[in-house]
Amino acid sequence: MTAEQVTALRRALSADGVPSSDFDLNPGFKLPENRSLRPAGVLCAFMDSPSGLQLVLTKRSSRLKHHPGQIAFPGGKVDPGDANETAAALREADEEVGLNPEQVEVLGTLPVHETVTGFNVTPVVALIHGAFDPIPEPGEVDEVFFAPFTHVTDPSRYVVQYRRWRGQRRHYFTAPLGPYYIWGATARMLRGLADRVQA
Repeated sequence: MTAEQVTALRRALSADGVPSSDFDLNPGFKLPENRSLRPAGVLCAFMDSPSGLQLVLTKRSSRLKHHPGQIAFPGGKVDPGDANETAAALREADEEVGLNPEQVEVLGTLPVHETVTGFNVTPVVALIHGAFDPIPEPGEVDEVFFAPFTHVTDPSRYVVQYRRWRGQRRHYFTAPLGPYYIWGATARMLRGLADRVQA
């Protein structure tokens, strides 16, 4: 492993933080006080490479009902059989990209992130040990790719853009990487990690 980058991750996870949401950049938007949020966990897993740590990301299937074709972490909602959000993230990563949980060293978690789709997402930061050859789950994942640590932990890579959503202008972070348009909740959670790494 790239020792300096691993140290930076551990330091980032030890810092205090506050929850984030898809509405962070839209202070005028009022969230319903009685909204019901479902717990979920995503795996922000880094693996070693000759050029440094690489983050595992997926391109969701274009056939999915929710967020088709978007860039995302492996992960999903907490099922009844999951002990917690970390267990859900590990299970989903195994199912979606073929990552054996025994290869994963969990370093810690980032503050929860609320999505527009009603989930309270816990990002689980981890390291992958040993060889990992991704196996995309048919029907859910079109592609698995790797984003350099130096890209996802550099705040300058993140640009604020906007689009119309429910009649309002909604701003969000983007962090384009070659042909991959990283945006929305994934970009927001990564921006939170980048801020911590660079602090």
